[in-house]
Parts: sequence; structure tokens; C-alpha cells
Amino acid sequence: MTPEPVPTPAAPTAEHHREPFGIGESSPRLSWKTTAPAGWTQHAYQIEVTRAEGTYRTDWVTSQDSVLVPWPLGPLTSREACAVRVRVRAADEPAGDWSPPLHIEAGLLAPGDWTARAVSPREPDSERQPPLLRKEFTAAADIERARLYVTAHGLYEIEINGRRVGDHALAPGWTSYHHRLRYQTHDVTEHLRTGANAIGAWLADGWYRGRLGFGGGHADLYGDRVALLAQLEICHRDGTVTVIGTDPSWRAGRGPILSAGLLDGETYDAREEPAGWSSPGFDDAHWSPVDVVPRDPATLVAPTGPPVRCTEEITPVLVTALGDDRLLVDFGQNLVGRVRVTVSGPAGHTLVIRHAEVLQDGELCVRPLRGAASTDRYTLRGGGPETWEPRFTLHGFRYAEITGWRGGGFPGRDIVARVYHTDMARTGWFACSNDQVNRLHQNVVWSLRGNFVDLPTDCPQRDERLGWTGDIQIFTPTAAFLYDCHGMLTSWLRDVAVEQHEDGTVPWYVPEIPGGEQWTPARPGAGWGDVVALTPWDLYRASGDTGLLAAQYDSARRWVDLVTELADTSGLWNRGYQLGDWLDPFAPPDDPGAGRTDRHLIATAYYAWSLRHVAWTAGVLGRHDERDRYGHLADRVRQAFTDAYVLPGGLMTSDTQTAYAVALQFDLLPDARARAVAGRRLAELVTEGGHTIQTGFIGTPLVAPALTATRHDDTAYALLLQQECPSWLYALKHDATTVWERWDSMLPDGTVNPGEMTSFNHYALGAVAQWLHGTVAGLAAGEPGYRDIVFRPRPGGGITWAHAAHESPYGRVEIRWELDETGLTVTATVPTGATARIEWPDGDVTVLPTGTTTTRRTDLGSPTA
Repeated sequence: MTPEPVPTPAAPTAEHHREPFGIGESSPRLSWKTTAPAGWTQHAYQIEVTRAEGTYRTDWVTSQDSVLVPWPLGPLTSREACAVRVRVRAADEPAGDWSPPLHIEAGLLAPGDWTARAVSPREPDSERQPPLLRKEFTAAADIERARLYVTAHGLYEIEINGRRVGDHALAPGWTSYHHRLRYQTHDVTEHLRTGANAIGAWLADGWYRGRLGFGGGHADLYGDRVALLAQLEICHRDGTVTVIGTDPSWRAGRGPILSAGLLDGETYDAREEPAGWSSPGFDDAHWSPVDVVPRDPATLVAPTGPPVRCTEEITPVLVTALGDDRLLVDFGQNLVGRVRVTVSGPAGHTLVIRHAEVLQDGELCVRPLRGAASTDRYTLRGGGPETWEPRFTLHGFRYAEITGWRGGGFPGRDIVARVYHTDMARTGWFACSNDQVNRLHQNVVWSLRGNFVDLPTDCPQRDERLGWTGDIQIFTPTAAFLYDCHGMLTSWLRDVAVEQHEDGTVPWYVPEIPGGEQWTPARPGAGWGDVVALTPWDLYRASGDTGLLAAQYDSARRWVDLVTELADTSGLWNRGYQLGDWLDPFAPPDDPGAGRTDRHLIATAYYAWSLRHVAWTAGVLGRHDERDRYGHLADRVRQAFTDAYVLPGGLMTSDTQTAYAVALQFDLLPDARARAVAGRRLAELVTEGGHTIQTGFIGTPLVAPALTATRHDDTAYALLLQQECPSWLYALKHDATTVWERWDSMLPDGTVNPGEMTSFNHYALGAVAQWLHGTVAGLAAGEPGYRDIVFRPRPGGGITWAHAAHESPYGRVEIRWELDETGLTVTATVPTGATARIEWPDGDVTVLPTGTTTTRRTDLGSPTA
């Protein structure tokens, strides 16, 4: 007989780190996934930690927990490295094998660990040309290890002895710089050599002092000088440490980058490259001194998520010669990144690269970019093939126009688009028998990638690119299914909390920058400010992370307390400025907030919903008095909503799809009869509208789930599969490869919408993907972190099979169903540590064991009440 496999965990993980190197948590919580026979249940676990002073093993901890369990020993100290293993056992069984080790290294955990000081070029930089900084030093022969801790005011790249350090892009990213500046940790042991060494840095404006925002933008928002803060620590075998930090001994010079801006692009003259500038022996006598500039080390924080990296390269699908040495390059995919070219030509010849998402009359349509020039320029040094890619800019584009092309080679090979975004692990997948639905889902994934560049932006191409709170509020469940975005969004939510106004107002976007009369100063806005109550809960549902709830609880509480002050005595939030159902397709083009649904109905609904979430959060955190207080207040606002907006028969004062969807999904209707009436009316409105979209940002994520919740699946599928404008699939008729901001960003005649707000890469309206995951495929979390899983397939729309998979905190969760004329077959995978069930369309329930199970039903009947 073949022996039963021994339950063995995979290497554990720490917090939400993909790479736990240079982390800021001194007591990181640990998680692991176990492969075990079907039906096996963890009874206890043991953790082993190997530190410099020895190996420690905990006693056996009796617990079924394996997600974000407490750190078992004393806290890590700054710079400390350790290895962690775990093993598990069932009740009355011997221990399984140890997992592979996880290697963790802490960063600089205390302000006093920083001895380096931020330095900036002394010479006034009226032209704002990105500078180079350098320092030479000597290293002894007995190097054991070396770490570089580095950040900047602006953006940086580091070289040691002529070799680039790391592969991070746009570091250190965009945070609320006055409050929090991230630093990165690099292992540079292999970069160093015995004797003479040199370290060099490229600097650029980035978000720190570059032009940001719409209406012409604003520069110098955080300061008017770029600066580098770097601390190189060389540990020798005898235990001594040599520290090379930025200080007044560094030198500054000019390099080949003449200008660089996130919105405008980069200009590079290869003839100005100072050969050997980041290697020892370079003559920097003509370079200028540097000044020390202030930076409070208490504001320096380690990353909680992965860096921005190039994650993919895409070659052109079509290159068209336009004459006058111009090429039009179609990469076949609207993406976010940069173009890399390999060219040959005489010294001084300049290549100009312009970018756009769409074409108009065979040329780049750059009008939707508004004030973003999105133009890169490269001047050749001459003498052979030269490969170049910008360093300090980013573009949203499918098409590139290259003027001055003299590649001498094959454009399809020598022109490459490099895709950049936060390097999150992919965790969610979906496919079905309908190719158009698959394309829609793929478009959602691409829009997520393009807008998750260090923070969740609304759009990546025009003069905006801001962390809008409303967009991510509605999209978080989709994002958290598709990618492990918890570390990235944890950082962003911390910025939301520190930038929340003293009275509790949440900015429209974070980091907050000037935005003209409409957005500055920020005003409390329903659906946008509610991000502080709803998004932490959505991330908790996906991950089981109560620590995130605890960290953001005060921010959420301050928000609902503010709205309580703004509401009237009954509980209605019926005053103040509101965006309503933003971009309702019936709103006037010049007033996208003037939708058909009462703005104050939406505001009161969100007020009640956020109160409910704050009460739930307080309950999870053991704050029982506050749970009761906010729960009672939520009940009162719910009653006020019903009294004001729900008519006696169950219809609503705003007879719109959004009004019914909000009331249904936020549980604001008085009883089951009213829910049934509202569901029927919602289905009627969708049908009367020809199954086209009649909702904006608020209603769109809710309408299909509300139809499903009230058993109008056929109507939901008809809405999904509609191809006329406005609809999700309409954009596919115009070869869309991302989700648009407007339903008609491109008009039926193929021309670009003339409005000022026309983006072809906005993820918000792609929140329907969560309905694809949870209803079409039928995969959802029954309890936070997928500790309990509900498989709830609801076939319809002529779709004959669907598949979804999610890499949950416990392991792979997967479902595939197939429908034929005789019945429904479901194959489901349940990871060790989780429970699961199938809820069939007729209301029956099948409890599943761990492992993979195939179940077939031939008589589904009708859904039970």
C-alpha cells in the first residue's frame, strides 16, 4: 500500500510581503499553506526561528489557525536576519515534516538607526535638469555582507561600481511625503570589491517636485530640491561595520537626462553621458558640492508591499511607416509603461516618441491626454546600435509614434513596450465559454495593472493619475481577488488616514494635491470618503487580516462621526455637495454628477452602510460598546432612509436602477416583501432600458449582484451580454483592451468622445468582474480569508461552462462547472484548513471535503424561497 502523504506546509510568509527583506515589522505575523490528505485538519503547529544567537522552537500551539498567526518570539531588531520554519500535526498524530525556511530581514526600525543625511546639489537648478550624485570609498577585503538603505526626495536609481542596484522603478514611490517617506533595502554584497569603490545616484523630480495634477498642474508640492538619502553598511567578518552615508563629502554633476517628468516624458542626450561616473577613478573635480537638506528620520518607513517593476515586455503587432521618417507602432494592448528602442544613427540625431491610447484618422489622438505631453526624446551618441529606455517617466498607451527612426534593423524586434506596475502576485483567474466575457475580464485585469502603480490611481495617461478614493472603494473586492494587493493598499490606507482632515473629512484623492475649486478644499463626499470604512473591511474579507482593521479603525470612526454631525436629526444626510451616481450615462457631459438618482438618497445609503461596517469592525476588534453604539445608529439611519426614500408599496422615490441596487445591496429595505418588490422593479427597469447600462460609478458595481440576490439572473445576464452603448461589451466592438472611464469614451461612429474627461483606462466600471467571479463562476468567501468557501454557480446567458480560481490564504480555491442538457457538473478544490459547500441553484447544499471533488446534479428544480 502507498503510505498516506505527510502533511507538510509550504514555506511560510510574513505579513503581506512577497519578499520579506528590509521589512518594517519587528514582530511579523506568519502564515502557511499545508498540503494534506482530504479531510485532514490541523490540530497544532510549531514554529522554529533561527537567529544569530541560536535556534528556538516554540512549544506546540494547539490551534487550527495558519493565517497571520502572532510572531512567536521576541521582536526582531534593526537589520536582524532570521530563518523561519513551521510544522503541523493533526490530533493524535505525529508531527509532519518541517516546511522549507522563510528568510526574513528587518530594515532600519528606529529613527536613531539613520546616520546618513539627505543631500542635494548645491548649484541652483533653474532648468530642473535631473542631477547625478557620487561618492568614492574604500572597502576592506573581509566583507561579509553589505546593505544599502536608500530613499529620495524625488525618484532615484543607484549604481555601484558601474552596475545598477536592484530592479525597482520609480522608487521610492508616492506617499504623503511630509508624513511618510518609504525607503528601500538592497543586498549589495556582490556589488562591492576590495579596495576602491564608487556609488552613484540618478535623481529626478518624480512626484516630489514634478508637475502633478490637472488644470496645468502644480510643481514643488513637497519641496523645491531633489535629494538623496543613502546609507551603505558594510559588515566585516570581524564584526565591525563600515558606514558610507550621504553627507557633505558627496559630489553632484549633470548627466545625460536633460528633463524628466511623469506627465511630460523624458529627454535624454546620450552624448552627455559621463563615462565611468559611478565607478572609482572618475574625475569629479569639476562637479559641485552638495548641501544637507532636512529630513526627519522618524518619517522614514519600510515598504509594506512590493515595488514597481517591469513585469512584461510586449512587441508590436503592427508597425506602419507614415513617411517623413515616422513610424506608427501598435502594441495591440493599452498598457502602462515605457518604450525601449534599439537604434543606430549619427551622433546628435534625435528620436522623438509620442504616446496615445487610441487613434483618430490614422494618427495619435492625444487630446484626451490634456496637459500630459507624454513625449520622450533620445539623442544618439553615435558609433553603433544604442538601446535606450526612459528611467523617470511613465505613459499610458497602446500606440507610439516614433519620429526620426533610423533603426537599421527590424522595428518589430527593436521596439518593445515594457509594462510597469506594482509587482503584486496574481491570485485570481476567470474564464467561461463566452469569449467576449473573457475579453471583458482580461480588460479589467489590464486596467488594474495599469492603475496599480505604487498607489491605486484613476487613470494612468492624462494629467491626473491620482489616488481617487471612490474608484478603489468600489473596486477593492475585484482587486483583492485578482492580485495580492494587500501590502500596497495597506500603505495607501495609512496615507489616507494621515491626510484625513482634522474634522474627519476624507480627501477626494490621496495623496492630496490642489485640484481647483471643485476638489480643493476637499468636502465630505459619499462613496468617496466611505473608503475608510469599506475598503479595510473588503481587504479583511479577502485576507482575514484583523490587524488592518485595527490600524484603520480610528480613521473609519472619525469619518462616520463627521457624517453624523452633518446629517439631520432623523439620520438623513441630505445636505452638502455630493457627486451622486457619478458618470450616470444620462448625466449632461459637462456635469457628470447630475445623474437621475437623488444624490442625498445615495449619501444616506452610504452613511448607513459605513456605520454598519464600523459596527462590524468594532465587533471584530472586541470593542463591544462601540459595536452596539454604531449598530444602533446604523439602524436609525436605515429607518430614516426607508421613511424618506421607500414608498409604502416597496417602490422608491428615485425610480432608477441605482436607487434599487443601492437599497438592495446595502440592506436598506424594511422587509422581504419590499426586497421582492424592489428586485422586480430593478429587473423591469433594466428590461425597459433594453438591458443597457443606466448606472454610474455608484450603481454599476451593484446592479448585477442586486439582480442575482433577488433571483433575476436572466436579467443580469442580459445586462452583461448587451453590446449596444452603454454596456460593458460595447467597448469590445471598438477593440478596447482596457476598461473605459465613460461608457462612450469612443462614440459609435468611431470618433473619440469630445468631453474633457475621456480616459480609455479606468478600472472602476470593471468592478463587475467580482460578479463574474462570485456568480457566473460561483466562487466566494463565506468567512474572512476564505476560511469558509461558498461555491454558488448560477448558469445563464447561454454560458455552458465557467471556471474561477483564487490563491487564498489557505491555498488554491477553484471551481469549474459545466452545463449540458442533462444537468450541472461542478468540480471544486478546497484547500487544507478551509471548509466549503456548494449552494446549488435549487437551494440544496452539498458540503465538500478538502481536496478536489466532482459533483453532478441532474434535477435542479426551481430555487427555494
